[in-house]
Amino acid sequence: MRSRDFTPAAALVLGITWVAACGGGGQPASPAATPQAPPRVMDLSHKITTFLPEADAEADRRFAADVKRPAAGGRVVAGFQDQAVLVRFPDVPSGDGVFKLNSVLLPENLGTSVDSAGHFVPTKPEVPDPDRRGLSELTVEDLTGPVVFIDISARVEAELKKNNGSPGPPTVTNFGDASPNVVTVADIDAVADRIANRSFVIAHTGWSKFWGASGPGLEGPYVNGFNYPGFSRAAIARLIEIEAARGIRINGLGADNISVDVGENANAPTFGPGSFPVHARGLQRGWKLLENLATTPELGKGVCTLYVGALNHAGGVASWARIFASCAG
Repeated sequence: MRSRDFTPAAALVLGITWVAACGGGGQPASPAATPQAPPRVMDLSHKITTFLPEADAEADRRFAADVKRPAAGGRVVAGFQDQAVLVRFPDVPSGDGVFKLNSVLLPENLGTSVDSAGHFVPTKPEVPDPDRRGLSELTVEDLTGPVVFIDISARVEAELKKNNGSPGPPTVTNFGDASPNVVTVADIDAVADRIANRSFVIAHTGWSKFWGASGPGLEGPYVNGFNYPGFSRAAIARLIEIEAARGIRINGLGADNISVDVGENANAPTFGPGSFPVHARGLQRGWKLLENLATTPELGKGVCTLYVGALNHAGGVASWARIFASCAG
């Protein structure tokens, strides 16, 4: 038999023939592998309510959301953009029923979402060849990777107890950049040995429990006047140091909050110089930022891989996302 004829099928035939010729007396078979439990698959996404258009907007096709007319239950949610609008088109009849057709005006950063590098263009880039890719330019490898889990929820909860478990102004509950109630350098160092190429570093803060009273817009306890936990400036600097020392590039960061940045670092309401350091420093390096995550505690219960189901729309710089994790152990 020529080597190019030695296909897997041929190998199987030869193997069967050899066993038969030996009367089944070949090498003992390997012990059966111990059955493994199937991985747990989790949805890390919040549901987004869609609203019908305002009545006076339907005629001129402006499609402004009428928050008093949810399309199917639900409520307004926090966000930097308008609420999602569902436009219903006439049914299309067929011999066995009708086809339902809708159009959705869905802001890129509403609800559980992912930012690509194109979402933020820094005035003075820190790297010689800054990433500028949009959503449609990201690869499967950009949107998939192992999870490095950080849990600061106990510290956040202890701070919230100062206000009976609820968010409050900075004079009552402190989630400022320099406080211990955010992701710190020590938190990064504690997981540094697991940070590898294409990792997603995900912070569980416990803040998503306020999602149910999150809006509208930037109102409510979820945003809390821009006093909420996230990744501190120093933690971001440490991650960048780790990347440089190891010659790696993480896939990005995520948090169960409206932003991966500490709220104070938005410099709200003006968004002046130095605002959003995770966005300004991370996105130009190709990080993807995952915001408004749900069910993040599950990521601490095993070895997890993250899958970001982002829209593949040309010209898009961010996307509503259905984010899943598969965890073993």
